[in-house]
Amino acid sequence: MADTDNSTPAPASTSAPAPAAEPKRFWADEAEEEEEEEASGEQAVPSSTPDLKIDSLSIDVAKKPNNFLEDPDDSNIKAVTTGDTMYASAKAFEELDLSPDLLKGLYVEMKFERPSKIQAISLPMILTPPHKHLIAQAHNGSGKTTCFVLGMLSRIDPQFTAPQALCICPTRELAIQNMEVLKKMGKYTGITSEAAISMDSSNYIPISKRPPITAQVVIGTPGTINKWVTARKLSLSYLKILVFDEADHMLAESGFKDDSLRIMKAIVRDSPECQVLLFSATFDDAVRAFVSKIVKDLFRGDYNQMFVNKEELSLESVKQYKVKCPDELSKIMIIKDKIFELGNKLGQTIIFVRTRNSASMLHKALTEYGYEVTTIQGALKQDDRDKIIKEFKDGLTQVLISTDLLARGFDQSMVNLVVNFDLPVKHDYPSEPDCEVYLHRVGRAGRFGRKGAVFNLLCNDRDEMIMDKIERHFNSEIAVVPSWRSNEDFEAALKKAGLL
Repeated sequence: MADTDNSTPAPASTSAPAPAAEPKRFWADEAEEEEEEEASGEQAVPSSTPDLKIDSLSIDVAKKPNNFLEDPDDSNIKAVTTGDTMYASAKAFEELDLSPDLLKGLYVEMKFERPSKIQAISLPMILTPPHKHLIAQAHNGSGKTTCFVLGMLSRIDPQFTAPQALCICPTRELAIQNMEVLKKMGKYTGITSEAAISMDSSNYIPISKRPPITAQVVIGTPGTINKWVTARKLSLSYLKILVFDEADHMLAESGFKDDSLRIMKAIVRDSPECQVLLFSATFDDAVRAFVSKIVKDLFRGDYNQMFVNKEELSLESVKQYKVKCPDELSKIMIIKDKIFELGNKLGQTIIFVRTRNSASMLHKALTEYGYEVTTIQGALKQDDRDKIIKEFKDGLTQVLISTDLLARGFDQSMVNLVVNFDLPVKHDYPSEPDCEVYLHRVGRAGRFGRKGAVFNLLCNDRDEMIMDKIERHFNSEIAVVPSWRSNEDFEAALKKAGLL
């Protein structure tokens, strides 16, 4: 569950068969990737897009009241505000003028004590009238889900049965996860919600036979939301707040740019005063500039921004390692003999691979060695994907093999180990690392300040070159495990990470 830490692991484990690949590549409603030889030729956002030059912007100190968006602990968070509205950092949820029912959900259901740093800074910018748009970059595991879910719940009129808040996510898994948070946080409010995600044929209802959506909050994937809007089943006329989770991917050329812009333009037409919140852990310069331009050109009113320097994005609580392997088989041996054997009592493990073929191969190899693992990727049926995720979140499985379907936003507090069996690379340029995806993968371990370790398995010069580029991008040197054969070296790595 996002923004919570009360899940507990169980010793039982189940396995899922590795499915065949399917020739489609989308992040959400369809499969999420192709094999390398089938990679698309889409181009990235042009580098000629004007750069916002965030580093040159600063807050007017003369306008700062006490605790104005800045404390010593918040020095790595850059807030850029517009207009005359002043925002005081919230030290307690009571300072945010929330309803008693929402406060009860935060304290009783979510078991929060006080806002996190990111929440303390962003929530006043979201909730203070006039409700300005916000482009926000937040650390993995910092509590950003709470920011936009609380923002949506706080704007709803519970007496009015029409969609008033819309949250768009790149995957059904993230949409379901955000819906779980919303239901938990809003338990005492009476606010209604509906998930706009694709369904399997067994429970599919034709759009023409659906009644108009009356739920007050809709959370879903862009393809399904567009279908509902086009069929005039989802009204946008009463929207007060629009959220894009993982906004950098939603508005990138290689993501859901077309669907996202179509939804935005429809909202501008029907609800021009709608507040827009764009959240992600990563915004590269081109996407950041494009996102800012879209908000400025499409939507009325000012927008605020919140960013974290890329050198400070990688979680300090997660220790990263490089392991040099002679071949692919040795990668499997490392997972089997070192990471599984030593990490068996440390919590849960996610192993990231680049393609479905790699997922199937690794699943088959590990199960043949007698290990119980589950595997998730975009070609699975929706019900199977949901079942695998639920088992992992319930602690019924300890090891999950995944493509980058789960790299972004997937919250499971008991994940202490992440293994990059394959390093993430850009689809169009496989010799270039995907640094944003790497950061998201790292963020699956050590959620909310817990200890965690990431092992990057490198088996040729190309891997080492990609790893070197990742290190230079984040201006960070990643430690080397001296020998892939040595139990003592892996034990020392886990001890340094605080896990042994």
